Amino acid sequence: MMIDGAHALVTGGGTGIGAAIAQALADQGAKITLLGRREAPLREVADSIGAQAYVTTCDVTDPAQVATAFAAARERHGAIDILVNNAGGATTAPFAKLEFETWRSTMSVNCDAVFHCTREVIEAMVEAGSGRIVTVASVAGLHGVAYASPYSAAKHAAVGLMRSIALEMEGRGVTANAVCPGFVDTDMFARSVATIREKTGRSADEARAELARLNPSGRVITPEEVAAAVVELVRSDRNGEAVEIA
Repeated sequence: MMIDGAHALVTGGGTGIGAAIAQALADQGAKITLLGRREAPLREVADSIGAQAYVTTCDVTDPAQVATAFAAARERHGAIDILVNNAGGATTAPFAKLEFETWRSTMSVNCDAVFHCTREVIEAMVEAGSGRIVTVASVAGLHGVAYASPYSAAKHAAVGLMRSIALEMEGRGVTANAVCPGFVDTDMFARSVATIREKTGRSADEARAELARLNPSGRVITPEEVAAAVVELVRSDRNGEAVEIA
């Protein structure tokens, strides 16, 4: 797929992985829609990208808000050629102590939101005979993770959704893939480090090292590495893949 001139919408585009993906796609010439709940960080990313970046706020767990935001994006930049489902979040707790509200909210932002956003673009992509859908999942969506069962379950569901959509899209010019990072140097990673410090008394460096060892590479992944994998999937005809980056 030619990225130059294409319209890419990135959810959770104001920080971390989403911001890096938006920048990487913009560097390839894409028109960018940055979508998220908080306007200020979205504006900051848009300012760094330049005139081809458009900002619209939205809670991706609310289908009505998603419909309104996507309509605004299309009005600004035209049909959405590339959708990156990046918005997400995690909480940690032993399964036996989980409240249903935590389960439901985690599933909503990491899985339901992927459904809402993908439904907004899929029919138009099929009609156009072209489109790319990439969901930022996690290694937790490929392997079980202790103390993060709602997050792991939601990411497994997101990966499964991409694989199912990919089968339906065979031969239609539309691909659906997932990238599955391990620990990435983002605000969410910083919160994990803070939690370890609080509960164990370890230093920040010790907590970072402990988490880094859980990645097969033995180091923390950068947002730019995830962004590069997304760009590669957008360019290619690969379909139904779950690319592990760890």
